[in-house]
Amino acid sequence: MPRAIYHVYVIELSKKVYSENRKFREANPQFNGVLECLYVGMTSKTPQERFKQHKTGALSKKGHKISSNIVQKYGMYLRPSLYNHLGPMTRTEALKMEKQLTLELRRKRYAVWSN
Repeated sequence: MPRAIYHVYVIELSKKVYSENRKFREANPQFNGVLECLYVGMTSKTPQERFKQHKTGALSKKGHKISSNIVQKYGMYLRPSLYNHLGPMTRTEALKMEKQLTLELRRKRYAVWSN
């Protein structure tokens, strides 16, 4: 039985990402510049550990980059009020929730990046 050890998390990004990153802008045509720019991800670590990995450009044991360029460059801080209610889940549930939360936040007119 899969263990519920994964977390979905949200990071606030600098609004510069919207003006400086074409792919981010194209993924968020609903954004009107009022609300924040966000990154939604999932991890088996704590959200705090994962944020630190993003900001430091962490590599896997095999030398592959495991951080998001967008978060490394534009990430400001975690937004626990947008994910604390979710709690731990299985990997499958977290993958699904990452997509659901991304769509939900876009419907609320946030600009959101997710892998």
